Amino acid sequence: MNGIEIVPDRDVWRADFEARVLAAYRAAGCSEPLAGALRERAVRGIEDWTVATDGTGWIAVELAGGDGDGDGDGGGTGAAFGRIHDLTAVRGRPWAERWCAERGAERVEVRLTGGPGAFADYPLRGRNMIRAAAERPQLPAGLTVRRLTEEEYPGWLAKEQAAYVADIVRSGALSPEQAKAKSDEDFARYLPQGYRTPDQAFYAMEAEGQVIGTGWVNHGFLPGVTFGFSLEVHEEHRGRGYGRAAMAVGEWATRQGGDEAMMLNVFGGNEVAMRLYDSAGFTVLEEFRSIDL
Repeated sequence: MNGIEIVPDRDVWRADFEARVLAAYRAAGCSEPLAGALRERAVRGIEDWTVATDGTGWIAVELAGGDGDGDGDGGGTGAAFGRIHDLTAVRGRPWAERWCAERGAERVEVRLTGGPGAFADYPLRGRNMIRAAAERPQLPAGLTVRRLTEEEYPGWLAKEQAAYVADIVRSGALSPEQAKAKSDEDFARYLPQGYRTPDQAFYAMEAEGQVIGTGWVNHGFLPGVTFGFSLEVHEEHRGRGYGRAAMAVGEWATRQGGDEAMMLNVFGGNEVAMRLYDSAGFTVLEEFRSIDL
């Protein structure tokens, strides 16, 4: 295949790949425990990857299905898709895309650290972003935070699920049917006991006697990291500075849970949120991009 050959002994490649992945997360400002945990996540299922070389570098690809991994990359949809896990070979991308297509993949996905590189033309589907939380974060004046009640939870959950599906579809990653399937799987994975799932915290944000937004965070998501699954300001209250206030609530919740950094995901197409997170000092940890075949 144009001088590209499958690598039978992958030890040299794997050592090189893991070192590069670890270096990328360190460069993004991750602590050693966090960088190590992210590396372990990045190599999950590595035994099932196909590795090839053209003599100039490496290619690592995988054909995936409907199991999904919950990392914001569109898995769990029931449709076959390809993943390019590593690409340093000069002529590797066409080969990798063809390899996926020949095995029935409908699209190809990549998870990237350190910028889009050779995949700048792949549409952006989402970003994981991270920022250290202030040691003693203060809630904005006039804003109070309380626990969401168990009675409020079902209505909140229905709205969150609908918003999640809409975000996925808006990003262009999946069809509405695929997005609904992914939503069902992800909520079942992260909230197996619903309101009482351990390490999950749900908040209501109030101002001027009204609930102006809600929050959902997962403490200990990764070493020293609270993941902000949702920090939502209700539409009728937007444009009044509450978006930045919600970021402060996320910092406060992070420290309440004993963590040091807050991580969140923003979907492609949500330019308003991306600008907010950029201005609030979040660093892009990973990008998820994909293209239809």
